[in-house]
Amino acid sequence: MFSLFKLWLLGSLFSIGFAQANDEVTLRLLEADSYRLQSSSAKIVTQVSQFEKQTLKKKHYYNVYIRPERESLVVFKAQSELGQKMLMLGDNYWLLMPNSRRPIRITPMQKLLGEASVGDVSTLTWSEDYQGELGETKHIKGVAAIHLKLEAKTSGASYQKIDLWLAQDSNFPLQADLYLKSGKLAKQAYFEQGQRQGRAVVKTMTLVDSIQTSKSTVINYQSVEPHSLADKYYNPAYLSKQSLEQL
Repeated sequence: MFSLFKLWLLGSLFSIGFAQANDEVTLRLLEADSYRLQSSSAKIVTQVSQFEKQTLKKKHYYNVYIRPERESLVVFKAQSELGQKMLMLGDNYWLLMPNSRRPIRITPMQKLLGEASVGDVSTLTWSEDYQGELGETKHIKGVAAIHLKLEAKTSGASYQKIDLWLAQDSNFPLQADLYLKSGKLAKQAYFEQGQRQGRAVVKTMTLVDSIQTSKSTVINYQSVEPHSLADKYYNPAYLSKQSLEQL
């Protein structure tokens, strides 16, 4: 029997059309995404640790709810951030603060602010946001890796350009260089493989700041499970009146 993800993957291939489905880059990106997101609608529990000179400075906790069409809700769970929420609907973004009943519209750049940007946690989806071409092959830590040169195809993509390296045989993501619209290298990402329910997954993503190189962020995907929220939770007006501490 097909898993939920396989059904979603087949649906994604159908929706992008027969021609694109046969494109090697598209297929590789879809499989690379599957190591992080095993379902099209899911709850992702994350722990984000910020380091400076390898010393732990701060921890953040987020429950991230995703669903198709690039929609996601981030519920902040750290004690110092309780009540904060971020809603992303396609290329539109809102920040909701606990003491305000008015959702705050923010820009794609604003969602990337800070070492532990919520954009990195919730919206980095290569197959939906990027298109590109194949590059050279090289070895990364003894693994044959294929280079994908990606360009954003949506205005709200977290980064304008990504140099992504995938394991050539499995398409597991190994590392990525993340560039802003200005062309500046913002961060470098490194992915660690783990196991969840008997299948290979991305266990952690480590982000190294390319300007302040002493700073890094480790995103630990503690759990990823199929989950669907009611439509009302993707409405900024509704969210502004709810605490969502139960989510």
